[in-house]
Amino acid sequence: MRKISYYLLAIAVTVLALFACKQKLSSEVTGRAKSEVVVFNWGDYIDPSLIKQFEKEYGYHVVYETFDSNESMITKIRQGGTHYDVAVPSEYKVPEMAKANLLRPIDYSKIKGMQYIDKRFLDMPFDPKNKYSIPYFWGTLGIVYNSKQLGEGAIKRWADLWKPEYKDSILMIDGAREMLGIGLQRRGYSLNECNSEILDRVEGDLKGLMTNIKALLADEMKMYMIQGEAPIAVTFSGEAGVMLEENPDLRYVIPEEGTNIWVDNLVIPKSAKNIQGAHDFISFLMRPEVAAQNARYITYSTPNTAALKLLPKSITEDKNSYPDAEAIKRMEIYKNIGKKKTIEYNERFLEIKMH
Repeated sequence: MRKISYYLLAIAVTVLALFACKQKLSSEVTGRAKSEVVVFNWGDYIDPSLIKQFEKEYGYHVVYETFDSNESMITKIRQGGTHYDVAVPSEYKVPEMAKANLLRPIDYSKIKGMQYIDKRFLDMPFDPKNKYSIPYFWGTLGIVYNSKQLGEGAIKRWADLWKPEYKDSILMIDGAREMLGIGLQRRGYSLNECNSEILDRVEGDLKGLMTNIKALLADEMKMYMIQGEAPIAVTFSGEAGVMLEENPDLRYVIPEEGTNIWVDNLVIPKSAKNIQGAHDFISFLMRPEVAAQNARYITYSTPNTAALKLLPKSITEDKNSYPDAEAIKRMEIYKNIGKKKTIEYNERFLEIKMH
């Protein structure tokens, strides 16, 4: 009986020790969650020195992870393996994420700097009253061409990309909405067209364009254009800005038929652990001096009106980076076309790439 009592006592001590260990680990994890801000962003989409500045000022440690597409970002957030505190989706993905209960409403009592955001980028159709999102950067999709190789003014329209003399000459952005959007706008249709008969015609057009496509690329496109390894590229305005800085022969064109005007946004995923840290990080990025420094590094257009006053006129008066009202009239924002049509777009894009 005594022996059994010793055994029971030993078991009780072990259980208590395990419980204490669990409590300690839980406390450490909770403490770590409060001191960390986990950010999920596009590659090279923030000035790294700003992360260090934020950590120094606020006492947080930033865990920074990157993604290469909206789809991969949403998939990882949905899986829930990592509890991201801040993410950066494009505008048309915000309603999709909200509908799927992947986003936490912004607590504006914890946000500083909303007065600096250009009202043109607030209360947009994809997120009325900015319940879930705050604008981060905006820009356009356009064409970069080498004026030395092709001549000044060689390209003005999306339709120019189909010219037979540009065979195996174009670096194309690797995106379904972007590529199908080019085909749609070339024919005068909306970027958000859902009529399958129209999409059939556009798919056929784009299959014909593949003869002129040298490669479908992402970030590496900058290097190839800077080095003159291709005369034409379809890319975003910020990427174009980097190319033009490094190679004076390059030109950026917003096509006459119109283009996409996009807005990338700061959101807080529903699974976030450090809610205060997320709001602090967003507020930090909205400070005029921080937003200006970030805009100089990223080379995309900032929606922060106070930051614009801190940027040189060579940037703010550049109509490729900050197009005028007349040019903006010809631009269209991507809308959420629904799951079924998104799948259709992706399937058509794969068919075009395989052609």
